[in-house]
Amino acid sequence: MRYLTAGESHGKYLMGIIDDYPSGVNIDIDFVNRELGRRQVGYGRGNRMKIEQDKVEFISGLSQGSSTGNPISFLIPNKDFKNWNDKQEEPLLNPRPGHADLNGFIKYHQHSIRDSIERSSARETAARVCTGALAKLLLAEVGIEIFSYVDHIGGIGIQKPVKLTSGLKKQIEGSGLRFPDPVIENRIKQKIGQAAQQGDTLGGSFTVIATGVPVGLGSYTQWDFRLDAIIAKAIMSIPAIKAVEIGDGFQSKNKAGSLFHDEIFYSKTKGFYRKTNHSGGIEGGISNGQDIIVGAVMKPIPTTSKGLKTVNIKTKKAEISLKERSDVCAVPSASVIAEAMVAMVLANAVQDKWGRDNMEEVKLNYQLWQDYYRNI
Repeated sequence: MRYLTAGESHGKYLMGIIDDYPSGVNIDIDFVNRELGRRQVGYGRGNRMKIEQDKVEFISGLSQGSSTGNPISFLIPNKDFKNWNDKQEEPLLNPRPGHADLNGFIKYHQHSIRDSIERSSARETAARVCTGALAKLLLAEVGIEIFSYVDHIGGIGIQKPVKLTSGLKKQIEGSGLRFPDPVIENRIKQKIGQAAQQGDTLGGSFTVIATGVPVGLGSYTQWDFRLDAIIAKAIMSIPAIKAVEIGDGFQSKNKAGSLFHDEIFYSKTKGFYRKTNHSGGIEGGISNGQDIIVGAVMKPIPTTSKGLKTVNIKTKKAEISLKERSDVCAVPSASVIAEAMVAMVLANAVQDKWGRDNMEEVKLNYQLWQDYYRNI
C-alpha cells in the first residue's frame, strides 16, 4: 500500500492516490468522513476549523462500495479556497522560526515564503487521515484496532500507559482534548486559554495504541524492515513532532534490564504471554502479539499571534515573524493523524505478511498463520 498526497493549504483541493490496496474491502465513506472530522476537532483549534468541514470524494478504485484493486484516488475540497483565490499578496519575507519558511525559500529558490507555507502546512494531513481511514478498514478485517489519547499538554499531564476500557475510550472521544482525566483536562484548558490571551502556543504529547496485532509483523533481516523503525519514521513525518517512543522508550534509560524486559510465560489456554509490556509490543523489529504502544511529543506551533523575532530575507533587517491564523494547541489533532500513520504502517505489514491482492486471500492466509501459531 503506497500513497501520495498533493495540494496546498489554501488550494482548491487536497488529493491523494493510494496504490496496492487489496480488492474486496468494503469502504464505508461515512466512516472515512468521521475520521476526517476527528482530525478537525479539539480545544485550542483555530477559526479555520469553523470554515472547513472535510468530506471526501472518491474518484477511482471503488465499485459498488468496495475496493477493486485498482489505484484509489480522492479529493478533499478546501472551502477556504474561495477566500484566497483572488487574494493579491505582496511577497512575504519574514519567516517564522520553527517552520519551513526560510529553509524552503532557500531550497526551492522561491520569491515568497508563501510558497513554503502552503505545502508544509499541516493542512496536508487531512489527506493522510483519509488514507489512514482506508488502512483502518483493512486492518479491521483481521481484528486490529487503533486508538489514541493525549497524555500531556503544556507541562500538565498523567502517568501512562492508560488502560483503555470501552467506557474510557468513549469518554476520551467526547473530550475536547482527547484526555482521559476530566479534572486535569480542565486545568489544561485554563492553560490553553492563558496561552491564547498571551498570543502564544502550547505543545504536548500523546499515545497511540494498536490492539489485536498478531505476532510476526515486521522483520529484523534488514534495517528498514524493522516495524518500530518504520513506525518511528511515519510518526516523525507529522508536522511539529519532535520525538517518538515505542512502549516505555524514554523511561528505559532509568531501569535495569531485569526490570524493563517483558518476561515470557506459557499456559495451555493463553499460549505464550507476558505480564508487562514495556517494549510496546515490538521486539527485534517484529510484533510480539501484545498491544503496540507508540508515544510522541509535539512541539508548540510556530505561528504565534504575538510573533517571534526574525529577519527580513531581502533587507536583512530585524522584524517580527508572520502572524497568520493558526491554532493555539493542536495536540489532540496530531494524535488522530498519528493513528492514521500507524494504521498505514500496520496495513503495509499485514499485506507483506499475508498477501496484497485480495482481502479474502489476506484473511485466509491470516487464519492459516493463526492456526500455525496456536499449534507451535
